[in-house]
Amino acid sequence: MISNPLLETKNVGKTFGGVIALKDVSFSVSEGEILGLIGPNGAGKTTLFHVIAGKEQPTSGTIEFRGRGITALRPDQRCHLGVARTFQIPQPFSQMTVFENVMVALHFGAGVHARSLEDEATDILSRVGLNRWASEESVSLPLGARKKLELARALATRPTLLLLDEVMGGLRPNEITEIMETIRQVRASGVTIIMIEHVMRAVMGLADRIIVLHHGELIAEGSPAEITRNEAVIEAYLGGSAHVSA
Repeated sequence: MISNPLLETKNVGKTFGGVIALKDVSFSVSEGEILGLIGPNGAGKTTLFHVIAGKEQPTSGTIEFRGRGITALRPDQRCHLGVARTFQIPQPFSQMTVFENVMVALHFGAGVHARSLEDEATDILSRVGLNRWASEESVSLPLGARKKLELARALATRPTLLLLDEVMGGLRPNEITEIMETIRQVRASGVTIIMIEHVMRAVMGLADRIIVLHHGELIAEGSPAEITRNEAVIEAYLGGSAHVSA
């Protein structure tokens, strides 16, 4: 475990009836790090995000943020502390414009308002490349723009820790490259990131460290290079047929 981590999960478990979604998951992330979270479909990755963000309560174990126990806190309380997330399927307010969606998120974010919300919203849309869509209703956006809006809304809460759940899924190669650069800039601004992603070139190109889930258990942890050579990961993630590739 990392000394003085920003986030730490300790023996986190989650069951749904008789189904074990997470089993004794313990890991930590240090401030300023990009941590990749990978694993096969059904491995428990999104459930882990639900538990960290407060959408689901763990069946067992605890979660600490900046040394404070947050296991019992609601999602809005965690958001006010600086924990934000995106969803695999973008969930904007469909009848609001892109700009209005970001404004709503700004009202509920952590920290103080150093300038007008309108200026801050404009800056966030610029950071994610959505300026030209600002006045469009979010329901009309193509997938790439909806994914960027999901990221913009999370950034608008002024997070210290940002959980990205497949923000690049379904995008074209040039869109993936754009979002990868945005993520680098977000990290450079001081935000710690945990990212679930199946686009392996993005995970390998962005993550400082990677953890791997399989059947709800953490089976490996290491640098991208170490993970690509890990036999347990190869067996779980690719059926033992090849190396994990960027």
